[in-house]
Amino acid sequence: MTLQEQFGGIDIYLFDQLLRGRIRPGMRVLDAGCGSGRNLVYLLRTGFDVSGIDENAEAIAEARQLATALAPQLPVTQFRVEAVEACSFQPFSFDVVISSAVLHFARDDAQFDAMAAAMWRALKPGGMLFCRLASSIGLDGARPLGSNRFRLPDGSERYLVSAERLLAKTRELGGTLLDPLKTTVVQDQRSMTTWVVGK
Repeated sequence: MTLQEQFGGIDIYLFDQLLRGRIRPGMRVLDAGCGSGRNLVYLLRTGFDVSGIDENAEAIAEARQLATALAPQLPVTQFRVEAVEACSFQPFSFDVVISSAVLHFARDDAQFDAMAAAMWRALKPGGMLFCRLASSIGLDGARPLGSNRFRLPDGSERYLVSAERLLAKTRELGGTLLDPLKTTVVQDQRSMTTWVVGK
């Protein structure tokens, strides 16, 4: 089996959390905004209890196919067509909630807050929220469009958070940073921050 077959297109910063033992077999994991399941291949292969939500019905159909192939014991109903802020899973259901390249599609502060609140609600006490999202940290040349949305140097439009906003949101949720904020600046294009919070 190749590394690609074993791990799929997993986010390297999520892989880091696996290597550090923060995501362990037996844990229940929700991918909030899972798309077709690129971050779930290893988890499905190794017997995690995985669920996913995404508002794109075609993406959920692909995620269900992936789950059926790699983890046929999982009910397909664990992969649901719904927006992150409308998450229908019971509160305190998951040990880990993943949000990889999702929050920066928020329309405004209200939607960002609703998405963060829904993911936090789904997380068990002692659980981990893992988010990777576009930010303004270290980024030059982003043009404000209003409501914390910006035109980035790469031409895309994103909702951007500052370090101050993420730290304030961590306090508001009553969480604890498990890692300091880590940001990768892609030269003249965008800035991506990893936000890892314990409940």
